[in-house]
Amino acid sequence: MQLYIKNMVCSRCKMVVKNELIKFGLQPSSVELGEVIISEELDTLKKEQLNQALLSLGFDLIDDKKSKVIEKVKTLIIDLVHNRNNELNTNLSEYLSSNLFQDYNSLSNLFSEVENTTIEKYFILQKIEKVKELLIYEELTLSEIAYQLNYSSVGYLSNQFKKITGFSPTYFKLLKNKKRRQIEDL
Repeated sequence: MQLYIKNMVCSRCKMVVKNELIKFGLQPSSVELGEVIISEELDTLKKEQLNQALLSLGFDLIDDKKSKVIEKVKTLIIDLVHNRNNELNTNLSEYLSSNLFQDYNSLSNLFSEVENTTIEKYFILQKIEKVKELLIYEELTLSEIAYQLNYSSVGYLSNQFKKITGFSPTYFKLLKNKKRRQIEDL
């Protein structure tokens, strides 16, 4: 049985969900971002109990088709930006279409309808959060960050960063109270 779970955004999320499934006596054969495969079929009561346990941890079982597609789009973007150093060899629309086997226009329309923002804006927000993370760690220069996240130039990254946050990257580094948003809140 395949389960779709909202708000799984990192490897710790996978670990927490896997542990919760094991507590329920389920043996997951695969736990990926947003998707879990278990060998057992769950009745309605067991599924609701599992969902309540997951809700208490900040996750949510997804049943409707639209939500599953939206969650897959988000998961692919989060994985691309935060785990793969944005190794995008084609444009975002082709990447999503090829991974989800759906036309990008229909994905884009659905995403905008449900999330009240575009896929592109969501992608940019994820990239800016990654830039914030890298700036806080102070391990890379702004030029290295721009290269790592496939920005065409440091100037373009700086302009986009300021447009989204209201601060230049340099000023952001100087802030004492560096507030970042959680990925699932974007």
